[in-house]
Amino acid sequence: MKILVVGSGGREHALCWKLSQSPKVETILCAPGNGGTAQMGTNIPIKDDDIPALVAYAKQESVDLVVAGPELPLVLGLENALIKEGIPCFGPSAFAANLEGSKAFSKNVMHEAGVPTADFRVFDEFENARAFIEEKGAPIVVKADGLAAGKGVVVAKTKEEAIEAVEEMMVKKAFNSAGDRVVIEEALSGEEASFLAFCDGENYALLPSSQDHKAVGEGDTGPNTGGMGAYSPAPILPESQYEETAELVIRPILKLLASKGEPFKGILYAGLMYTKNGPSVLEYNVRFGDPECQPLLMRLESDLVDIMLACIEGRLNEVEVKVRSETACGVVMAADGYPGAYPKGMEITGLEDADAMNGVKAFQAGTKLVDGKIVTSGGRVLCVTALGKNLAEAREKAYQAVDKIHFDKSYFRRDIGNKGLNR
Repeated sequence: MKILVVGSGGREHALCWKLSQSPKVETILCAPGNGGTAQMGTNIPIKDDDIPALVAYAKQESVDLVVAGPELPLVLGLENALIKEGIPCFGPSAFAANLEGSKAFSKNVMHEAGVPTADFRVFDEFENARAFIEEKGAPIVVKADGLAAGKGVVVAKTKEEAIEAVEEMMVKKAFNSAGDRVVIEEALSGEEASFLAFCDGENYALLPSSQDHKAVGEGDTGPNTGGMGAYSPAPILPESQYEETAELVIRPILKLLASKGEPFKGILYAGLMYTKNGPSVLEYNVRFGDPECQPLLMRLESDLVDIMLACIEGRLNEVEVKVRSETACGVVMAADGYPGAYPKGMEITGLEDADAMNGVKAFQAGTKLVDGKIVTSGGRVLCVTALGKNLAEAREKAYQAVDKIHFDKSYFRRDIGNKGLNR
């Protein structure tokens, strides 16, 4: 098979790595890819949001399967456009992708499906949103309705902070049209977990729980990032609770979308907050998380191609999703200054030494291959991921691997996994 993976992050390197292990796969292509994907196959200089170019390329190259890494191409209708050309695509339709593409759509679907989530209101006018915040008080959460590269959510501690966030989104257009509409909801407190499932429109197959670390600083301090590390499983959501949780947060969504004639096929990712009243859905994503993807795929034993084709063809109940019993832990190495301004172009050394360790893989994100050398090209540069018999061992191995890698002005958190160890 010839497979085209769309995207350029650590998640896409992990997808290429796992897909290449299938005996069915001969050629891996990645658009636009990064330094890691360039070493596994061929990078194609097409942006992940250029749907016509992606479809034309897949058609021209007789691609057998397209795998969408990020959410943007799915929200823009990549799956719909490929299906029209008879090319299988792993990922939901544009309608179903609105679970991530529109916070208002997602909250309304949750409400209709009876999924536990925070109380919310949707606003199209700044003055109405401001009046609602004045009435409700803080803490309160403000979300831009559309895609804002993971930056469109503000957990405001004061009314002033909340009103300022709404003004940034609706009046100053900080996220362009993504902030034309906002969702304002009650602030929940507790511990978070990520819960992902393969879906074929009707059936689901669960992946183990995982936990992301969003804040840039140790002890969950500082601004939110795309994620500074992740581990799986997350003790807050043990295996004994998987089925019960899926019936609460996965099954109702599949049933509702199928009833609307828009079955959900692909990865459904529930971001959960464990409150004193039990799990509540913060948000849905319609693709693998980054960096959760890296530990999860390290643990996946089954052939990923088989699973993806079963999702597309509506026969997920016929394949087994087997997962290793070991724990996986991934530590993100970032460029100093991220998520603000950061330097680029630093050479990375020691990747081979890290990869040579047993049960370790340094997945590349913000990298590129220049004259045979891997150099930094983004904020989150690597996700160094390790398997161990428990979280303590996986974490220790991940940090040993991190210590073998060097690039100037690198930064990483030293406390990834501490929450899991302290439970």
